[in-house]
Amino acid sequence: MAEERTHGSSVAVASAGAPPTVKSIFIYPIKSCKGISVSKAPLSPTGFVWDRHWVVINSKGRGYTQRVEPKLALVQVELPLEAFSFGWEPNNSSYLVVRAPGMAELKVSLAKPDLRSDGVSVWEWSGSALDEGDEAAKWFTDFLGKPSRLVRFNEESETRPTDPHYATGFNVKFPDAFPYLLISEPSLDALNEQLKEPVSINRFRPNIFVSGCEPFAEDLWKQIKINELTFRGIMLCPRCKVPTIDQEDATIGSEPRKTMMKFRSAEALEVNTATTKYKGQPYLGQMLVCEDHKTNKGKIVSVGDIIEVEKVFPSYADVAV
Repeated sequence: MAEERTHGSSVAVASAGAPPTVKSIFIYPIKSCKGISVSKAPLSPTGFVWDRHWVVINSKGRGYTQRVEPKLALVQVELPLEAFSFGWEPNNSSYLVVRAPGMAELKVSLAKPDLRSDGVSVWEWSGSALDEGDEAAKWFTDFLGKPSRLVRFNEESETRPTDPHYATGFNVKFPDAFPYLLISEPSLDALNEQLKEPVSINRFRPNIFVSGCEPFAEDLWKQIKINELTFRGIMLCPRCKVPTIDQEDATIGSEPRKTMMKFRSAEALEVNTATTKYKGQPYLGQMLVCEDHKTNKGKIVSVGDIIEVEKVFPSYADVAV
């Protein structure tokens, strides 16, 4: 077992046995709504195809998240299976299907709408987006109980760069920060061992869920390769209140954040917080970019793919937060 020493403790970064593998892949078509588990996911220059293409906005154009609208956790989405095949183009019978308790089914055409909403903002970014129309707006307005609209990222006219403090030359659609989030099953298991009530991985909303490594090994993965694609670890993922929201009923509790703060805070991990704006948060998972983002067309990541850990950070003091 390979280990990296970190301030008197040790973190296993790789196993001497079988290599880690991709256990599950999750796509989140509408930001902060339920994810879709897929067996394979094509890549695009901004992340997995269809990931965070849509966001629900308020009357001022600001994007909703579960932080302010936990009911979004109850919204289920469905895409045609063929939508995850390369070269597929939507036709007049191709829809994003949206469901929620007490609501009639909403079908949103995958053909790009003509209507545009200006002044849309998600965190630091603002621009225009494609508006999915009045029927979708009414559906989300009725469900959330306040004026809302559903908009789609307009990739033909807009770009949203990643934070240059962490990574330059990369763009995203509507995720919080970076194209990919990776978490391992052993890390989740290690957390659940300390909780009275275990939580599901859906609380943490990863794109890539990994098995076959030591708990929290992914913290120190500086560079990995999956299916000949090179991914670079950018920063540990600071966890806000979303993991405290039960994704089955949208209720909010104190866990797992309360427990995570005891052993996954910046202080507990002894990371360098000199330049971070996320002090006071616990961390779980590693955010990634794909170094091959300009040439990844036609490439996929599949469940069962082996993860080659090519470079590791020497210690937590070297990991960005």
